[in-house]
Order: sequence, then structure tokens, then C-alpha cells
Amino acid sequence: MRDYTRTSLLILLMAFSLFSKAGAQGYHIEATVKGMRDSAFVIGHYNRNATQFVPKDTAKADANGKIVFEGKTPLPGGLYVILFPGAQKMIELIYSGKETNFAIEVDTVDMNGSMKITGSKENELFYNYRKELANGSKEMEALSRQNTPEAQARLRKIQEGFGTYRKKLLADNEGTFTAQLLKMSADPEIPAAPKLANGKTDSMWVFNYYKAHYWDAFDFADPRIVNTPFLEPKMERYFKNLVVQVPDSIIKDADLMVKKVSVNKDLKSWTVYYITNQYENPKTVGTEAVWVYMANKYYLSGEMGVSEEVKKRIAEKVTTMKDLLVNKTFPALTLTDPAGKKVSVQAIEANYTVLFFYAPTCGHCKEASPILKAFADKKKADGIKVMAISTEHNPEEWKTFVKTYHLEGLINGFDTLNQIDFNRKFDVVTTPTIYILDKNKKIIARKMPVEQIEDFLNYYQNKMARKL
Repeated sequence: MRDYTRTSLLILLMAFSLFSKAGAQGYHIEATVKGMRDSAFVIGHYNRNATQFVPKDTAKADANGKIVFEGKTPLPGGLYVILFPGAQKMIELIYSGKETNFAIEVDTVDMNGSMKITGSKENELFYNYRKELANGSKEMEALSRQNTPEAQARLRKIQEGFGTYRKKLLADNEGTFTAQLLKMSADPEIPAAPKLANGKTDSMWVFNYYKAHYWDAFDFADPRIVNTPFLEPKMERYFKNLVVQVPDSIIKDADLMVKKVSVNKDLKSWTVYYITNQYENPKTVGTEAVWVYMANKYYLSGEMGVSEEVKKRIAEKVTTMKDLLVNKTFPALTLTDPAGKKVSVQAIEANYTVLFFYAPTCGHCKEASPILKAFADKKKADGIKVMAISTEHNPEEWKTFVKTYHLEGLINGFDTLNQIDFNRKFDVVTTPTIYILDKNKKIIARKMPVEQIEDFLNYYQNKMARKL
């Protein structure tokens, strides 16, 4: 006969054991801050960059400056900050998620040097590193003001000594979260590069090695790395400085980056959002194609799991932009000029055509118009023509604008039938919006600030001349 009493008791003991372990996964962090009393403090962690802070708990210092943060719900691991009242000062702490009960003591006069830690090897390691770095930095700062061979030799010795210290610290503490963070905060080390036939260092090899090992210190499967200030600056630098700013190159690296982070669902979602967002209104001419690609592959495909309403808005934007990208032929557009005649973009005979979409009531358009007129007057002899297109439908305001800003010498267009949605048809979300077309009405630039038109066309013409 089965012993149900014993079995029930065993289940009860197991449940109690699991409950006890779950309770032990809370946190208890004490901080005694000399010079602070009866003040409210906040503890939280970074989120991808140094400006995003996620508060997790608050506590008030007693008369002796002792603060206790505690809770039964586990805290996520990351680089934490204790913010002082008014956010004027802060204390950084490593919270690995394994050391959940520890204490610190610090003096506000010298928080780095006075830091004492109990119960956290991670933070002992972290602050020993910071003290070593601070000591070396002070001496290096003093030596940098001395322009002598002896001072320079001493500087090199300190730098080499700290490099040796850092390597040993990382090697001796492999697997700690602190070591991981220190590696994440630094650039990859580059070995001696091979020499070219002329004896010079192969700089291309150096670049390729650096890019290939740029993310080595990031364990994307570890959710704690999101709760640090390193991820977003590294991502920005990677796409800004290490990826050639043409759509094909960016798209290739975007897909590789998404694949790297796919072990972490939340990190993948953020990475897709970050890259997509960078190229909706990019700083580099012609890279909006990346936005269209990312929207199609990750959002409209259903891979990102966004709502139907969001997908609908993205699809509408893709429909608008797909025919307005650099290297696409500008869509047909026929309007009416002040004399009542039809004017067509496609019929303009010019080496280059500048389309200036504006609203007569727009303040920025009023500021841009004199600059545009000066450019048009200067470049008319070079076969460059400007078409100014009103996006609003008040004919009197349009004619007044043309006269007030002396735009009669330009090609002026107006939608007399009030049939064109300039936002949906030509992506005129804000005014002024500028497109630059070549002789065949192919788009060579879009969303160009009026102040940059001349410089861009000079650059583009020189680029085309070099290809001949």
C-alpha cells in the first residue's frame, strides 16, 4: 500500500524549500554615506546608454547616513546607480544578480577613494580597478604638463604598468560580471598588423580586424548587458564609423547584427527598432532605403510581432517611400503655374532640378526662400532649375508668398484641383522638403537642407566627373 502521508510530507517539504529559495532571491543592499542624513535616495540601473536610468527602489537615509534598499522580488543584473537627492551625485555599483546581499560605506568627500565594500567580490574588484585608474590618472595629468623626456618616459611607464595590471585583473577574474563590463567598455585589442610590400603597416587589415572583433566582449545571451551604459554608444559607433554608408553595406551589417543578438528576444526587438529608426530620416544622403528594407523584412513580415495598426502605418509609409528613394525616377507631377499654365516636373529641361516643397504659412519656408532664390539666381547659367511647389491650397496665400519672396523667376507650381496628398504621395511630412533630380529626373538627393544644396551639387558634379 502506498504511503500517501509520507508522499504528501515530501511534497510539502519540497514546496517549502522552493519557497525559501525564491525568497532568498530578493535583495538587500545597504549604503552608509558619510555626510548625508534624512535624505531620500533612489537605486536603479542604466538602460543601453548613460542617459537612460531605470529606477528600481527608493530609501531614506537615517540620522547616521545609513540607507537600506531591500525587496523580495529579484533585481535584474546590471550596472546600478544610487542617485543622491537632486541627482547631483551618484554611486555606481555592480549588481551581478548573484551577490544579492552586500553593504558599502563611503564618504562624499572622496567617494571613489573612501569606498569600503562588504559581501561583494564584484564591487571590490570594480572599485579596486577604479582606484588604480584614478591614481594613475592623477600622476599622468601632472606629467602631461611637463614637456621633458623624463616626463614622457614616466608617462609611458605608467600606461604600460596600468595595461599590465588590467590584463592580469581580467585574466584572474574571468567569468565575473565586472570583468565582462570592463571588457565591454573598451575597444578590442589589436595584435601587430602585417606589413605591406612597402614596409608600411597594413591599415586595411587593422580596420578589418577591429570590425571583426568589435563585439567580442558582448555576450548577447546575457540579459544584464542591456542594463549598462555601453550597448547603444557601441551600436551607434559601429554603424556610423565602421559601416560604409551606402544601403547595400548597411543592410548587410544590419542583418548580421540582428542575427548576433537574436539569442535575446528583447535585445533583438530593440536592435531592429534602433537600426530602423536611424534610417527613417538619416543624415547620409540616400540611406532611407535601409528603412524600407528593415520595415519590409522585420515589421511587415510579422517577424517583430507588432500590432496590425502599427503594421498598417508602416505599410503606408513604405508605399510612399519606395518610389521616392535615391536612384529612383521621381514620380509624375503636374501642377499649375501663376499664369494658369500646366507645369510638369518631367518636362523641365535642366541638368539638375531642385524641387522645393513648401507651405506659404510655414516659418521655416519663409527663412529658406531667400537662400533658395540666391542659389537659383547663381546657378541658372549652369543648367540648374528650381521648382517651388506649394503644399497648401489657398491660391491667394500662394501668390502672395511668391511675390513677397521674389520667386517669380522660379518655376512655381500649385495644386489647383486640391487633389494631391503631398504627405502620402511625396513624403512631405515637414516643410520645406527638398528633392534634387538629375537630367533624367532620377532622384540624387532627398530631404536636403536648403543651405546644403550648393555644396551637395558641387560634390556630386565632381564625383560624376571623376567617373568619366
